[in-house]
Amino acid sequence: MSEDSKRCTFGPDSQYADVAAEVFTLLSDATRIRIILALREGEMSVGALAERIGKSPTVISQHLAKLRWGRIVEPRQEGTRAFYRLIDEHARQLVAHAVFQAQHVLDPAPAHHGSAHPAPEDLR
Repeated sequence: MSEDSKRCTFGPDSQYADVAAEVFTLLSDATRIRIILALREGEMSVGALAERIGKSPTVISQHLAKLRWGRIVEPRQEGTRAFYRLIDEHARQLVAHAVFQAQHVLDPAPAHHGSAHPAPEDLR
């Protein structure tokens, strides 16, 4: 897909503006950001996510429920265990860009400015 076809062409009167605001609200929690960052590496169980993020499985499950509601993650059952993965690349890219913006807050010369555009692997 060419860069031009990926450009957002919606105007301020777009029907998607209110839903987009809900997506940002959904992503406004650091634990959910950490879950998405962890899931960039691939599918993970609730227990593995809990260990990786340093929260209890109950807390992780509650956040995953919200991410499921927002159609950001989807589960796969294997016996009694649930494994989660990102549904598509959009949340991954939103989080990557948010982290890049956070780098600007903390560092006057963020590492992602080493090239004109972030490398595709930085958006994963």
